[in-house]
Amino acid sequence: MIWLAVIGCGVGCYLLKLAGMSVPERALSHPVVRRTADLLPVVLLAALIAVQVFASKGPDGPELSIDARLAGLAAAFVALLLRMPFLVVVIAAALTAALIRL
Repeated sequence: MIWLAVIGCGVGCYLLKLAGMSVPERALSHPVVRRTADLLPVVLLAALIAVQVFASKGPDGPELSIDARLAGLAAAFVALLLRMPFLVVVIAAALTAALIRL
């Protein structure tokens, strides 16, 4: 049964990729489509970060959580405002969260 799911997901991914490559060039050159395609990865990444920072699993299901992860995100935000390199941003966020959990 698991192999059926794996094969089904593989075929679905292939068809999705094929559908993306089949879109005519003139549809992709529209300014609104181009701007949306530029901003979509940023929005998706922000949504993933928000879910990882604010959500936790409680006894009754997902719930809002404010803990050391939020402080780590704040430290990363400050490091980004100071235009620090990406590796420094990640280390600052990790160290801040680790120190608060300690």
